[in-house]
Amino acid sequence: MTKLANFFTELMRRYLPDPFVFAIALTLLTMVLAVLVEGKAPSSVVHFWGKGFWSLLAFTTQMAVILAAGYVLATAPVTDRFLNKIVDKVHRPTTAIIVATLVGCIGSYLNWGFGLVIGGVIAKKLALRVKGVHYPLIIAAAYSGFTMYGLGLSASIPVLISTKGHPMEAQMGIVPLSETIFSAPMLLTSLVVLITLPLLNAWLHPKKGETVIEVDPAIDQVERKSGPKGDSLLETGTLAHKLNNSRIISALIGVCGLVYVVSHFIKGGTLDLNIINFIILFLGILVLRTPIAYVERLNEGIKTIGGIILQFPFYAGIMAIMDGSGLVTTISQVFTNFSTAESLPFWGLVSSFVINFFAPSGGGHWVLQGPFMIDAAKELGSSIANTSMSVMLGNAWNDLVQPFWLLPALALSKLKLKDVMGYTVIMAIWIGIVYMVAILAASYL
Repeated sequence: MTKLANFFTELMRRYLPDPFVFAIALTLLTMVLAVLVEGKAPSSVVHFWGKGFWSLLAFTTQMAVILAAGYVLATAPVTDRFLNKIVDKVHRPTTAIIVATLVGCIGSYLNWGFGLVIGGVIAKKLALRVKGVHYPLIIAAAYSGFTMYGLGLSASIPVLISTKGHPMEAQMGIVPLSETIFSAPMLLTSLVVLITLPLLNAWLHPKKGETVIEVDPAIDQVERKSGPKGDSLLETGTLAHKLNNSRIISALIGVCGLVYVVSHFIKGGTLDLNIINFIILFLGILVLRTPIAYVERLNEGIKTIGGIILQFPFYAGIMAIMDGSGLVTTISQVFTNFSTAESLPFWGLVSSFVINFFAPSGGGHWVLQGPFMIDAAKELGSSIANTSMSVMLGNAWNDLVQPFWLLPALALSKLKLKDVMGYTVIMAIWIGIVYMVAILAASYL
């Protein structure tokens, strides 16, 4: 296993560019495919790209908010104390790898933005505290838990299609969560991932006598000032200072936010991205206790989302080319033309894995692939719920090797993509096997 890990690590070191370069290269590749495969004129392809480049600004903002606000929750004092208690009980490198993976898995199952951040946070803590931990591996291990989001409470496709009035309701109806993420096969799959992925990651750790790259202690030497930075020019007795540090103000607005959330669900509201962001935002305000403390912590979190803001428009452009040229339909047809009612979800999983390189967003991905897959499911008599989950799991599987969602982890760890991708490739191989077996079992049994 060490030789395999070293092989992929060396491969990534030699040939894998920066994530932004990857996004540009993928844009150019998609343009070429649209011209050669779909026969579109280059001018039309460029038009698709430019017209779609800013089409997902609202969604980009939602992604940025969920990550930045998730950072606040994941690094809040109450969370920090809880994570420190866990870290204090870990003394062996392999145990540290297992713990980082579990925290990433559980966090991502609850909410993908929270999981992305809290996994990286505890991985860095463990690397600093536990002697002999291979730093690139523990960051990759924590990130690998992100795949659990596809089975969890914030899985975008199952949450969307369970919502009344969703865009494809006329085509497929409403699919309750009891038939997707809370179905017996998917719950069992979650348990299998939760048990086996940490063990696999621990197995990848270099053995005694092999090269271990430990974290640079200097990474943790940037200390926060004792007082809020935003108050540095204010006298402590001024009204402005008192308002900035008022626990009453934070408590009042935080309680108002939570009252609205309760009211939202009592009145039949659904769990969409906006309400998830609302919950995370106002919980953060409550746990940080003062307005200025929240602002300072949020400013730290914003540093982790620069790559998301830069690159997401490029992927929006790629998705526009895929849609406008018909490439997404062509890719799906390659896999579905020889499908049966039982095998369609399997090929949906595989095609979703491929498409996610070009559309690394569950919601955007579904807009492209969903209509074609649901039409095929209805024509073949395949399970709509299982077919939908196959697209979701293909997305979550591919995220292990799609550089885009690694950006927050890289920002937190100060590592390069080539440092961790060799390990995530191996993790993706195992997760692919698990998801394939799960989808086939759900279809045939």
